[in-house]
Amino acid sequence: MRSSSTSATAALLLTRVLAVFPHLPVIKPRQDNSICTIGTGQNGECMSTSSCADSGGISTVGFCTGATDTQCCTYGECSASGVSGLCQPTSSCDGGSTTAGLCPGASNIECCTYGLCTVSGVSGVCQLKLLCSGVTTAGYCPGPNNIECCTGSGPTPCIPGVNQATLNLTETSEGWSPTPYPDPDGNPTIGYGHECQTATCSEIPYAIPLSYADGQLLLQSDLTIAETCITNDISDSVTLNPNQYGALVDWAFNVGCGNAGSSTLVRELNEGEDPETVVSTELPKWVYGSGPDPLPGLVIRRNAEVQLFNTSTTGVSHPPSC
Repeated sequence: MRSSSTSATAALLLTRVLAVFPHLPVIKPRQDNSICTIGTGQNGECMSTSSCADSGGISTVGFCTGATDTQCCTYGECSASGVSGLCQPTSSCDGGSTTAGLCPGASNIECCTYGLCTVSGVSGVCQLKLLCSGVTTAGYCPGPNNIECCTGSGPTPCIPGVNQATLNLTETSEGWSPTPYPDPDGNPTIGYGHECQTATCSEIPYAIPLSYADGQLLLQSDLTIAETCITNDISDSVTLNPNQYGALVDWAFNVGCGNAGSSTLVRELNEGEDPETVVSTELPKWVYGSGPDPLPGLVIRRNAEVQLFNTSTTGVSHPPSC
């Protein structure tokens, strides 16, 4: 414990410093639970990774100041009265409506939704522009500028995005590079495994070297194909929470939509077999490349996907709610 004499000495020293430098600002450390925003646009709170995990959230590095253990904690997606939304602090649901009881976390974490919308007679949902896999139109929704009316076409008008837990898994599995590099097959690659069309990756709509935030946006865009095929290939009779849906999207992203769609895993899910049993049995089989031996990296990735699939969470990502 600090002695009273030491405290008095420190106070006296501070008084003398401020007397000499009267305009010296008093710097206060950033407190936990301040609002943060990750690359997808979802709002969360800055807190320690252990506190975030204990409250059921997912930590993302790079969006909070302070100690390295202080990261942005987000709580994934939700659905209120059939309208897709995001679990976030009520104070950050600007212009939207909040619904309690649908999200993990503290009492101030609620499902934030922005309602339904209609563009040229086509019904849609007001949501984050980056989470819409269809067409977004500005000017039809309340809230900040990144909330737009999301409408789609075809047999599945809404393709759900993945949650932050899935993004974290994919990012870890793919690895990161802010500058172009050749993959094992010699293809120019950047960010989280994005295959470029040119050697310099000049066609991507972001500055190079990539920032982590732009890398997440690029990955989110790349995942759209896998999100679409999992949504379309799996019967609407199969209910998947955001972790289960995300695990299958990561798998399809890795092995390709054709392989995923023709797999025993998808067939057995559609036949009504127990999802956890099917996934725990079938996913670990996808660990081979062109050789006869399992690839260590794929073994690790499949184990992570099974673990994510078997981790309980709130909400429904499949069948889509819009």
